Amino acid sequence: MNTGRAETVSPSEEWVRRQPLPWLLGPAFVAAVAYVDPGNVAVNLTAGAQYGYLLVWVLVAANLMAVLVQYLSAKLGLVTGASLPELLGRRLPRRRRLAYWVQAELVAAATDLAEVLGGAIALHILFGIPLLAGGLIVGVASMLLLVIQSRRGQRPFEFVVVGLLVIITIGFVSGLFFGSVSWSEAAAGVAPRFEGAQTVLLAASMLGATVMPHAIYAHSSLARDRHGRPPPTAALPRLLVATRWDVVLSLLVAGSVNIAMLLLAASSLAGVPGTDSIEGAHTAITAALGPVIGVGFGIGLLASGLASTSVGCYAGSTIMGGLLHRHIPQTTRRAITLIPALVVIAAGVEPTWALVLSQVVLSIGIPFALIPLVKLSSDRELMGTFTNRFLLQVVTWMVVFLIVALNVALIGLTVTGQG
Repeated sequence: MNTGRAETVSPSEEWVRRQPLPWLLGPAFVAAVAYVDPGNVAVNLTAGAQYGYLLVWVLVAANLMAVLVQYLSAKLGLVTGASLPELLGRRLPRRRRLAYWVQAELVAAATDLAEVLGGAIALHILFGIPLLAGGLIVGVASMLLLVIQSRRGQRPFEFVVVGLLVIITIGFVSGLFFGSVSWSEAAAGVAPRFEGAQTVLLAASMLGATVMPHAIYAHSSLARDRHGRPPPTAALPRLLVATRWDVVLSLLVAGSVNIAMLLLAASSLAGVPGTDSIEGAHTAITAALGPVIGVGFGIGLLASGLASTSVGCYAGSTIMGGLLHRHIPQTTRRAITLIPALVVIAAGVEPTWALVLSQVVLSIGIPFALIPLVKLSSDRELMGTFTNRFLLQVVTWMVVFLIVALNVALIGLTVTGQG
């Protein structure tokens, strides 16, 4: 059966031992693209424009949580040789498995909407292309990226995605060198605090845009596909060391980009009307910092949409394969899942509102990914000597509680109309 994914062969212990540590990095950088997708752009710019440096601490805390979550996901895939959806697919009875698949697919669809829409907005900003045509272009371009993954293997796919991550970083960070960031206020923003219900809503949205369910599903598969199914037990300690570096470095980059967006908005967009949309923010940034920075912002947003929608489609394929035990070529899946995003765009839904709504859907899906991840990675029968130690279990359950509590607050504020 054509799975649309290159088969992996478990490396020998000797091969792993001889590889320079940097050569073992990569899967986390692909997963990290999900942390700088257009949904992050929208919520970070909104937070900075409306509340200045107040919510810097949310991004710092969210990134620390993400480091822990993504490491556990990669470790689960490495040690077991199976992705998180595959492990759940083996354990859940048929009805619960199908119900779980439905919510996971809704999360994947919401992710895809945000990413395709973000890329379409970028093409409109840069070239004046209508949103519907832009969405179609983004879908086709992401399909080409998936062809690289399915035909050339994961390593070339990683290189392309990391290249896009570099463009994203330059596009969003460059504005800081031309703005007037108050570094003392930014440092004060690391202290946790809120100022009313709206800041709680924004904090939960920022968290929902940072700790993303599809990145959790995908990373377990990315690590497994790169290093084998599973690699020799003797090779696991070195691979786990490499994975820790992979996760820390990749999320340091992603976290820096997110914080840069908020600082840019806080220094250049505060009090400027019309910055409650990405297009308005781009116009204000161009006016404040010049057309070169404006173009860089647009290019960064386009790279964000292209890279993140490819990773999102990879995650969707992982979800379907693990829970339904069915695989279809990723390019075929890309073509199918593009349709809902194009329908929303064609219906004339306000783009920024659609991005915000997608983050609410993602928030609903977070507990369904996090709780099984922590339980499975703490299962001694499954993980053996690599099970989570007691202190790590305590910390991870505290993280789960905080994330779920903030997302319940997000959903409650949204439903009651206070957001």
